[in-house]
Amino acid sequence: MEPVLPLKPADVAVALQLWLTPDAPYRALAEAVGISHGEAHNAVRRLQAARLLRAGSRTVKPEALLEFLLGGVPYVFAATPGAEVRGVPTAHAAPPLAVNFTGADAYVWPSAEGRVRGESLEPLYAGAVHTATMNPALYELLALVDALRAGRARERQRARDYLRQRLGAAT
Repeated sequence: MEPVLPLKPADVAVALQLWLTPDAPYRALAEAVGISHGEAHNAVRRLQAARLLRAGSRTVKPEALLEFLLGGVPYVFAATPGAEVRGVPTAHAAPPLAVNFTGADAYVWPSAEGRVRGESLEPLYAGAVHTATMNPALYELLALVDALRAGRARERQRARDYLRQRLGAAT
């Protein structure tokens, strides 16, 4: 029996990207997420061991992924807002939640390229900041995950609803 490898924060992004592009080669997967080719392979192995992917494949199990996103990620990869900085909007300040929470104080991933001031929120993984421009579909999903990690009750509920819609899971 293989040992269960602990998930890393970037593994969440890999799982979400596999949901978006299930047939992407490892190199394209790594580029889309902003990690190395080798780390993409390792992430897939960890996701398989965690049973978030179908056995022996890179196919996401949507119900399992949604369950982990909603019930595990906010605790395993919790986030606490920090000082006000300039950065890239996330959580309720980013699409798709931003249209529902206009005027609310923004959470941002600290970045010199960012154009929004708000409370800093440590990104799930280092490459997340670059998804805003390089991979808008993944960026939106990561922003929803951040709403689960750090948002207030209404923001978390709206993020849950969006994730259920996007993943098409029955839960």
